[in-house]
Amino acid sequence: QVQLVESGGGLVQAGGSLRLSCVASGHTISSSTMGWFRQAPGKEREFVATINWSGEYTYYAESVKGRFTISRDNAKNTVYLQMNSLKPEDTAVYYCAASYRLVGGTGDADSYDYWGQGTQVTVSS
Repeated sequence: QVQLVESGGGLVQAGGSLRLSCVASGHTISSSTMGWFRQAPGKEREFVATINWSGEYTYYAESVKGRFTISRDNAKNTVYLQMNSLKPEDTAVYYCAASYRLVGGTGDADSYDYWGQGTQVTVSS
């Protein structure tokens, strides 16, 4: 069983930055695809970013491309999401997810096996 714990969320003004972390325990993530998703109140969960097992491949939702950066440190069993130029529409609960079925990165939520509990990000205007 893999446990994922997100941290780094909070309240920030528009234009500001936050760095989310996701620490895994129970199993190494070095061979897994990792992803970040988010869910705003009253909306469905949406894909944000994904990274392959080695970190060489990343893919982003159009809404965050150029502003967010996903990265990983397999030695620390940790994945990060650097969020810059934040907008009020980025306000959501952000979730980290791990897939042990795929190694190449995916935005398909159904392909992920484990999820964290989420961390709240609130961007004020």
